[in-house]
Amino acid sequence: MVRTPLTPEERLRGERLGALLRAARGERSMAAVAASAGISAETLRKIETGRAPTPAFFTVAALAGALGLSLDEILGNCAAEPAVALTETPAPVPAAAPAAVPLIA
Repeated sequence: MVRTPLTPEERLRGERLGALLRAARGERSMAAVAASAGISAETLRKIETGRAPTPAFFTVAALAGALGLSLDEILGNCAAEPAVALTETPAPVPAAAPAAVPLIA
């Protein structure tokens, strides 16, 4: 199976994710954080360096838990466009005018 090349935006998002994870890891070892997340240190290394810019959702979620990050923080720091908060109430949809009912005379 041939993988579609990543877009520049996907690569940039992967770089931002890697930088965020490195910063959140701080002085903790890569091996300790990876073990806590249930992934290999090599996988974490690839994500942090941008060589794996599109990790699986559950990998990102496990790393977020191990590093004390919320998925909202990750999205807010890594998305190309500002993320819309999930708690915002959508604008109301105007109700359709009732259809005219023909009168039978």
